[in-house]
Amino acid sequence: MYRRLIAPGALAASLLLAIPASAADFQPGASGIGDPYYPTYGNGGYDVSHYDLRLKYQPKTDLLEGTATILASSTQDLSRFNLDLGLTASEVRVNGKKATFAKSGEQELEVTPAAGLPKGTPFTVVVKYAGKPTDLKLWGFTSPQRTPDGAVFANEPESAAWWFPSNDHPRDKATYDVSVSVPDGTQAISNGTLQSQSSSLGWTRFNWRSSHPQATYLTTLAVGKFDITTDRTADGVPVINAYSKDLGANEGAAKASVERTTEVAEWLESVYGKYPFEALGGYVPNVPSHFALETQTRPFYSPAQFANGSNVSVVVHELAHQWYGDSVSVDGWKDIWINEGFARYSQWLWSEKEGEGTTQELADYTYAQHPADDAFWKVKPGDPGAENQFDAAVYDRGAVAIQALRNAVGEKKFFKILKGWPQQHAYGNANVSDFEQYAEKISGKPLAALFDTWLYQPVKPAQPAARVAVAPQQPKSWKKIAATNGVHAEH
Repeated sequence: MYRRLIAPGALAASLLLAIPASAADFQPGASGIGDPYYPTYGNGGYDVSHYDLRLKYQPKTDLLEGTATILASSTQDLSRFNLDLGLTASEVRVNGKKATFAKSGEQELEVTPAAGLPKGTPFTVVVKYAGKPTDLKLWGFTSPQRTPDGAVFANEPESAAWWFPSNDHPRDKATYDVSVSVPDGTQAISNGTLQSQSSSLGWTRFNWRSSHPQATYLTTLAVGKFDITTDRTADGVPVINAYSKDLGANEGAAKASVERTTEVAEWLESVYGKYPFEALGGYVPNVPSHFALETQTRPFYSPAQFANGSNVSVVVHELAHQWYGDSVSVDGWKDIWINEGFARYSQWLWSEKEGEGTTQELADYTYAQHPADDAFWKVKPGDPGAENQFDAAVYDRGAVAIQALRNAVGEKKFFKILKGWPQQHAYGNANVSDFEQYAEKISGKPLAALFDTWLYQPVKPAQPAARVAVAPQQPKSWKKIAATNGVHAEH
């Protein structure tokens, strides 16, 4: 045996290295993720990789009982961390050990583990909780919607806190297993693919899986009685559409629109590249709202979207978000133009394809509808402010900006940008500045002035004289597109 002699100084240094960080080095994670539009949304100190939600929901009483298992990693030496949850927690465990917890603010659940979590440590949180989601008010309103036979959880920019604990901000995306037990004869619809279902003692459990990163607000749940249709795309992606059995007069128009999901998605692939997720579809529950939402793989549509007949344009809008908004999500909520401007422009591209008005005709008509003193031009799509996040200008002025980009860089480079951007940032987050830099890189042209003019200046930009000399005619698709103007207005 050879025993190495260690000098006293080296021994002291080695012992020092072996001593873990002191308790004083551990700090609480921030109670917000750092988004200036919504300072309390999300949390700091950790990143989530996976949510496993095991739920039981009774439609008659609106009682939701849940056990959430959250897989995360610490991003600092963490003494305490927050989850966003409005319902009442009864027990929290971190790495199997009971943790202390307390409620603060509107939706903060402050969790103190038995021991600090060093930076870079994977950890598991189990939260048991319960409550009546549609009775719960946060920030002065209730997000879930009751239906005659169930409930729907779909909203933006917040909805998770009403039904599961989370880091509620798009910047922290994760995969999901959502398992929901409901009374026999009732169904539970969520994102991704249905892995299995089983019945026992009067209850049926549905197990859904989302295998690609998903933002919390894009995670949805609908409980009720549905007619379900299934299909597959040309590439074999499963398509699941669901319709409440009591849609009444809107049923035909809803099905005539949403059943074209496969067709629309396959066309969008020609514009934006391969569909980014493992499943596709949409659902129309019997709710009184008027909005639609791009919930990942399975957009939500209110029946009112189809009150005046079929409207494939809204399906185009929500499916375009699967690339622009879902796969590539906002870094902060000020970046909403990347979601909504491109979803609206996708409706314009569909109109062009269908021969119902070109994108240029729609841009010119939109421009002409708003005189220079219209408040429409005061909203800056590139940073509209939380109060104007879903203002019409973010959609329409935002789409006119995209047409201006098309004119500036030419057809070939423009469509290369549209298709390349979702590939460049697939399953991640990006901001408006990232898009501007990407467009300049692909086009080889300086575009800062163009983006500044159309996205940031609170005035009506000048148009080339040739396009404003004659008042533009209303494109054939205008009314159908305008019918979706309130698509996110109730969020």
